[in-house]
Amino acid sequence: MIACLAGLLLSAWAGDALAVTVENMAPDGAHTFDGSALGLIWTVPFVGILLSIAVFPLVLPHFWHRHFGKVSAFWGLTFLIPLVLTYGGEIAVHEVAHTFLLEYIPFIILLLALFTAAGGVRLRGSLEGSPAINTGLLAFGTVIASWMGTTGAAMLLIRPLLRANEWRKHQVHTVVFFIFLVANIGGSLTPLGDPPLFLGFLKGVDFFWPTQHLFFPMLLMASILLVVFYCLDSYFYKREPEARVVHEHEPLRIEGGVNILCILGVLGAVLLSGVWESGVTFDVLGTPLELENVVRDLLLLGITALSWALTSRESREANGFTWFPIVEVAKLFAGIFLTIIPAIAILKAGASGALGPLIELVNTDTGPNNPMYFWVTGILSSFLDNAPTYLVFFNTAGGDAETLMGPDVVTLLAISAGAVFMGANTYIGNAPNFMVRAIAEDRGVKMPSFFGYMGWSIIFLMPLFAIVTVVFLL
Repeated sequence: MIACLAGLLLSAWAGDALAVTVENMAPDGAHTFDGSALGLIWTVPFVGILLSIAVFPLVLPHFWHRHFGKVSAFWGLTFLIPLVLTYGGEIAVHEVAHTFLLEYIPFIILLLALFTAAGGVRLRGSLEGSPAINTGLLAFGTVIASWMGTTGAAMLLIRPLLRANEWRKHQVHTVVFFIFLVANIGGSLTPLGDPPLFLGFLKGVDFFWPTQHLFFPMLLMASILLVVFYCLDSYFYKREPEARVVHEHEPLRIEGGVNILCILGVLGAVLLSGVWESGVTFDVLGTPLELENVVRDLLLLGITALSWALTSRESREANGFTWFPIVEVAKLFAGIFLTIIPAIAILKAGASGALGPLIELVNTDTGPNNPMYFWVTGILSSFLDNAPTYLVFFNTAGGDAETLMGPDVVTLLAISAGAVFMGANTYIGNAPNFMVRAIAEDRGVKMPSFFGYMGWSIIFLMPLFAIVTVVFLL
């Protein structure tokens, strides 16, 4: 079946290749990877891997658990082979190297460092998963996410939250709201909180601009979600068989506190790469690697090794730490980052690309359509990497930070809020979403499928996005 599918896809791409090869030849005979010449068929592998993540764990869980890496590799090859046949090996190597060296490898190294360090922090004591405690943990995570990053906050708090609730039958809603708040919405107030805002900072947006302009939209969403969560958690708590059992009190204490310093080191390394301009660049397979980014990644790997060396194995085992979640994320996102290449290229082509009508929705003859900027940026950020999606629409809106912070401030608000808030819509909308899901499932929580999780986001998030549109963007 897989072989037949691959054959059909390659046959379809062969026809597409004949149509675009000549028009993508540069005068010197070299190919250029022009998104305006790509048809939507090039997005089939990306859609395929998303559907695989959504469907296989539901209908073939044992197959998926053993072979998810092979499925990811299959979809990667269904893009890579037509890319080589159409544009040649040189362009294929350049595109893959560019994506992996500048995006995938730094992404995985950052997740690895935070996963290892946060997995060494063990909160001991009688922290019982009551509605008040759970709501407090979610609120605390929402507050710190903007200052230590959504990934850092999520990796730090997800295990204590799971341990506090491991005696409860109903845990899914707690993890889902954790993803909403800590892994996404909470990271909207500084460039340290979420990658799209960091890209805006690098493009000239003031560091505290998100704090000033996204504070009230974030406060509105977080407050409503926390109240809804408390009510929902109270409903389930009353139906837990052990809800009225009085547990012996044990004082709270932190084990593996050195890992908190490691997490701060991770944040310092990331911030350093954003503010240090070394002026030194290395060319690797046609991809420019800046010294500051190389240093950042080496520091992160060093912090990972230090965290592993300084934390006792007994403490990690008691914390339920295993390497499987990071392995799963690494294998699946390798396929996602590879197959997303043509989708991002089509978006970057703007109005001349296959998604031109979508791009044209955000600009009208009378100026920017701010609600559409919010919804289009947000919906695409739900399924694509929200950082490059933010950058595409930042440039679509003119790309000048001073103008976007001045006369077009509402447009920048719409783009920023869409990229950060709507990353919560799917498991792949933001980096920590899938990681949190993998850790929860590794600890025995039966999380919703890809589409099942989207059902939660449609019910609880979409009405709030509509409120944000009316209150802040019209």
